Amino acid sequence: MKLTTLICCAYLIAFGLGASVYALTGFSLLAFVCFGNTVAERALLSLTGIAAGWLAFWLIAFRPHAALG
Repeated sequence: MKLTTLICCAYLIAFGLGASVYALTGFSLLAFVCFGNTVAERALLSLTGIAAGWLAFWLIAFRPHAALG
């Protein structure tokens, strides 16, 4: 479960960096990685939603902030 959470965090960080590159330069790394295939782009974007959902579940279920205080 911890490995899944780390993978989801890394995935979301990578997409965040790709979004910042697109925002600053106008060059879409996602389109470049997918070779312009819109189906592959949408599949990767849907995985981003799943990763965000998993992290929201993990934060609610395991409350890591409760151990800090």
